[in-house]
Amino acid sequence: MLLKTFKSGKLDVRIYDSRKSMGQAAADDVAACIRDLLSRKDEIRIIFAAAPSQNEFLEALVSEPGIEWNRIHALHMDEYVGLPADAPQGFGNFLKAAIFGKVPFAGVDYIGSDDDPDEACRRYTRILDSVTVDMVCMGIGENGHIAFNDPHVADFDDPLKIKKVDLDETCRLQQVHDGCFDDISQVPEYALTLTIPTMLKASRLFCIVPASTKANAVKAAVFGPVSQQCPASILRTHQNAVLYTDKDSAEYIMDAAV
Repeated sequence: MLLKTFKSGKLDVRIYDSRKSMGQAAADDVAACIRDLLSRKDEIRIIFAAAPSQNEFLEALVSEPGIEWNRIHALHMDEYVGLPADAPQGFGNFLKAAIFGKVPFAGVDYIGSDDDPDEACRRYTRILDSVTVDMVCMGIGENGHIAFNDPHVADFDDPLKIKKVDLDETCRLQQVHDGCFDDISQVPEYALTLTIPTMLKASRLFCIVPASTKANAVKAAVFGPVSQQCPASILRTHQNAVLYTDKDSAEYIMDAAV
């Protein structure tokens, strides 16, 4: 159930009573957008985020009726450097289990975690240079990152489409909090990430952010300065972005909603 909604800048902010209703609402909206785009285009491309925060949304999305998945090309926004190709923590593997392997996409472009990072960036840059991304389905990290653009490496005017970055401690600890790794020592120190301008070029952004661990980041993204210190704050400048929260992640913004 939708509890409250309001705008912050250009960003539509929506607060739901539970993770499940939040995920279902986001899936309904994404599915409607897909159907609309496919009524006007032969094929579309969507970038997906890989994180437990996306579980409810992805589970609902694969069950949405009337989606011609064979006209959709999928990409993902980030990947660890140095994990074995079959590591379950790999974001490509997460998405394969959650959605890429469950519906018949026209194609899926994986970043890859065991390739040479520089070559992986060159290869994915060539892919991004050759296509138009229509939609991004994303989250926000505990430190306010979008994709793996942590505050110390975020660049709102980044000239690159994808780059190798070092991950800050808050970001790496989040992977432990999410249950993906047992200890921070197991979390890779580097990753490849799509840059902020790459994601913001998409015509539609859908940002799904549940859980109390994200409450401070949501507050900073919605009400703090538009600053690289909270990379997600840039969402307030996009023409067609929606932030989906549950009552836990919205704890510090609830009173502002009308």
